[in-house]
Amino acid sequence: MRELYDISDIANAVHLAVAPVFLLTGIGGLLGVMTNRLGRVIDRARHLEVRLEQAAPEDVPGITEHLGILSRRAKFINLAITCCTMTALLICTVIAVLFSGSFVSFDITIPVALLFIMAMLLLVIGLLWFLREVFLATANLRIGPR
Repeated sequence: MRELYDISDIANAVHLAVAPVFLLTGIGGLLGVMTNRLGRVIDRARHLEVRLEQAAPEDVPGITEHLGILSRRAKFINLAITCCTMTALLICTVIAVLFSGSFVSFDITIPVALLFIMAMLLLVIGLLWFLREVFLATANLRIGPR
């Protein structure tokens, strides 16, 4: 009978630890979007750097300005990716603490709550950096002939 009790303890621990996994999946999706945007910014900057080498003198200021905007965008996306990655690490820690807390006689409520609050704060900060990058990108959007 003790063996069945141990299995139910493990099942309960897994059940508690699964809920944050869904959050981790969502953060993974966000990180995918952000890294794709960063990749596009880098590709565009490389393209403009090649154009800058061959540009006429009157085109140099415009290309240089655009490269500066791309640099700012890359910094904002990098900050967003950093915050969201730290969020994912904290959520992984929450999962580990929830799972291991079932097997040790230690009150895990305060550590889990603090880790989760820190994770949510970092997620909000990361999303704000991402939003800032989107605003910068759309503010400098050019459609049509240049």
